[in-house]
Parts: sequence; structure tokens; C-alpha cells
Amino acid sequence: MTRQALADGVQVREVWAWAMYDFANSAYTTTVVTAIFNAYFVAVVAGGAPWATLAWTTTQAIASVAILLTATSVGAYADRHGAKKKLLALTTLGCIGGTAALFWVGPGDVALAMTLVAIAGFFFGSGENIIAAFLPELAGDDDLGKVSGWGWSWGYLGGMACLGLCLAWIVGARSRGEGAESFVPVAMLITAAFFAIASLPTFLLLRERVQASPVAEVATELSALMQGLLRTGREASRFPDMARFMVCLLFYQSGVVAAISLAAIYAQEAIGFTAEDNIKLFFVVNGTAAVGAFAFGYLQDRLGHVRTIALTLAGWLVMTAIALWSESRAQFWVAANIAGLCLGSSQSAARALVGHFAPAQRRAEFFGLWGLAMKMAAIAGPMTYGMTTWLSGGNHRLALAITGLYFVAGLVLLIGIDEKRGREAALEV
Repeated sequence: MTRQALADGVQVREVWAWAMYDFANSAYTTTVVTAIFNAYFVAVVAGGAPWATLAWTTTQAIASVAILLTATSVGAYADRHGAKKKLLALTTLGCIGGTAALFWVGPGDVALAMTLVAIAGFFFGSGENIIAAFLPELAGDDDLGKVSGWGWSWGYLGGMACLGLCLAWIVGARSRGEGAESFVPVAMLITAAFFAIASLPTFLLLRERVQASPVAEVATELSALMQGLLRTGREASRFPDMARFMVCLLFYQSGVVAAISLAAIYAQEAIGFTAEDNIKLFFVVNGTAAVGAFAFGYLQDRLGHVRTIALTLAGWLVMTAIALWSESRAQFWVAANIAGLCLGSSQSAARALVGHFAPAQRRAEFFGLWGLAMKMAAIAGPMTYGMTTWLSGGNHRLALAITGLYFVAGLVLLIGIDEKRGREAALEV
């Protein structure tokens, strides 16, 4: 069954190597963005200042703007030169280096922390776009959701593994009487090392299948890239379903990014979780997300990409409602695990749908558009949350309620997307 899901000439070990990148880079999102460093930044680095959450979301926005400005060009360059693996290596080293450098961030080092997180976030997001562009080369046309789900679910297991290592270190450090300013920096080194080691199979076994175009002069090359960007904009009418989905993705992903990147801060500030509580919570939630990504990947190929995304958005709305009314830790645990199920499935489904709509020779370019929409969402969602907490004097429940409206908008925009028509448009190129 595994071989039947793969494209011709693709070996199982190569798909495993591709999925290992999800396994590896999830260490960064889990420990830096979701569970450890974000709460540490607000409480320790910024000293719990009223502007701390806004500063954190602004940092995420800066990285996202940088990706937004470069994503499509990087994708077009990768297609033209057959350079996905080379660019992936560059972005991986950048994210690992930025994460490791967080070791030197302590109380009051706000500017340093923001700079390093912005750098690491830029390289992480750029690499995420590139690794996604391999998906249509590896999976059969009817099994994109399934194979994408394998990657996402394996990725969440990687996040769990790294978080488990960090938790073991933190528990030991606390038993020795050390505080967060001591054990969090070491957790960043653990994260960087995990990313570096776990990503090695990707670079050893994953093949570059796109052939490079003939080498051109620099001026000609720049002209070709610009023409590619202009072509993407001009041809939006040729791919109406892809264009509509990009807008839909922008809205609902804004809510997703706000939820996952600020969950630890919300739990800490609104529910009263400690750093260890957050780590334990997200350790379990990563497992839930892995189950969601794997199970929904199979459901997606049976139910359809659009219907699967609609189902997950309904789940996000349920999660938002429960989290808003949570007064106890038990209630928040329920909301967080619903979010986990929806997280893996909604992001895996989106990646598969883009692969379904992407013409064969322009996959990296189209996944660059996917990355562009994702990073615009990474600006809008967290900034909405951060601005709301700042303007409301720290009302995290109000911030969650407002960002939850993004899921409603996503559901509305999802109506009218025709999978069959979108696939036919891709095949006509």
C-alpha cells in the first residue's frame, strides 16, 4: 500500500528521508515558537512588560515579511536551476545557527532575542516552502493527502522527541535549583543539535529531480525571475481555484498561527500554567497532532481536500469556544488537544491541495505562493493577537476571540473552490 501511494521511480526510503525533514524542523517550531522560548521571552527576557506579547508577535511578523518578499523568487530560482536541495541546505544551516545563538539570550536581551528569532524564523519558513515542493514529485496524484499526512505526523513525533529531551533537561535543572534563565538557553542548544542530526537523512537520500535550465547571464537571470513573478500575478485568472484557496488559506492560517504560536503565552497568562506545565501540555498535543495528520491524510484522499479542510476548520472553531470559556487546566487541556488534531490535519491538507493544483514544471513556484500566503498569515494572526492584548491592557481572552474570526472567514471563502476544475487547470499547462 505504501508503494502504491508513491510516484513512479520513488523508493520508500526516499519518502522517509523527505519526512525526516518534517521530523527535524518541528524541533524549532515546538520549542522556540510554541512551547518554551516564546513564554520565556515574555516572562523573563522582556520581564513581563505590557508590550512583551506585542514584541514577540512583531518579531514573528518581521521574519514573515522577509519570507513574503522572497518566497516566490526563491521558488522560481529553485525551479530554474534544479536547486531545491542546495537552497534547503542553506536555509537549514541558517535556522540551526539562529536557534543555537539563542543560548546567549538572557533577561533584558530583548533586541538580541528579537534579531535571532527573526533570522531563525526566516530561514525556517524558507526551508519549509522548499521541502514542501518535493511532495508532488514523491506522491501519486491521488495520494498527495496521504503522503503529506505521513510527513506532518512524523514531524509532530519529532517535535515530541525534541521536547522530551528538553523536558528531561529542565526537570533536572529545576531539581538543582536552576531558573529559566539557566535551563532555557541550554534547551535551545538541544533544539539546534536535534535539527542538525535529524535532517541528515534528507540530504543523503532525497533526490533532486528537476533539471537545471542552461546557465544565463546575471541580468538575464534577474529578468527571468521578475518575468516569472509577473506571470504568476497575470495568470491568477487561469487558476481561479488556486487563487481563491490562497486567500482562504491566508485567513484561516492567520487563526492557526496565532493559536499555535501564542498558546503557551495564553496558557501562562490566562490559565496560570508554569513552564513545565506548558512543556507537558505540548508534548501530549504533539502526539494528538501526529494522529490528526496521519488519520486525516487518509480521510482526505477519500473525502476530498476541500471537505477535509472544512472539517478541520469546524474543529478550530470548537477549540476556540472551549478555550475562551476555560476556567480550569482540565478544560484547557481539552481545547489544546482538539487544536492538536486540527493542527496537523489542516496544514497537511493545505499542502496537499496546493500540490493538487500545481502544474508539474512550476511546483516550487506554486509552493512559493503557498509559503507567501502562509507568511502573510503569520503576520496577520499574531499581530492581531498582539495588538489586541496591548490595546486591551493584557486581555488574552479577547485577543483569542478576535483571532477566532479568521476561522469563520476561512470557512466562508472555502465555498466555491472546485477541486476538479483546479486540477484540470494545472494539467492544461
